Amino acid sequence: MTLPLYVLAALAEIAGCFAVWHWWRGASALWLVPGALALAGFALLLALTPPAHAGRSFAAYGGIYIAASLGWLWLVEKTRPDLWDILGGALALAGAAVILFAPRA
Repeated sequence: MTLPLYVLAALAEIAGCFAVWHWWRGASALWLVPGALALAGFALLLALTPPAHAGRSFAAYGGIYIAASLGWLWLVEKTRPDLWDILGGALALAGAAVILFAPRA
């Protein structure tokens, strides 16, 4: 259940931030309404993730966020990630996996 929560949280955060970004560049202030709702949804989804410590959950989420942002770049902004984007995203996902799945005492 962890991965779907992180992916949904990333999509909500990216959509919310994109709405604010779009408004800041001249779009209607009405963009702020779905943006605020998306960011509230992001916070709730991230709070539902299983790690016992918020910092660990947020750190692991960072890798998922990076990969999802590159997906947004490609699918929404129509800019294909280059080799360096993909390499950086893979490294971030590897780091997230270490944080989430490392054996702990």
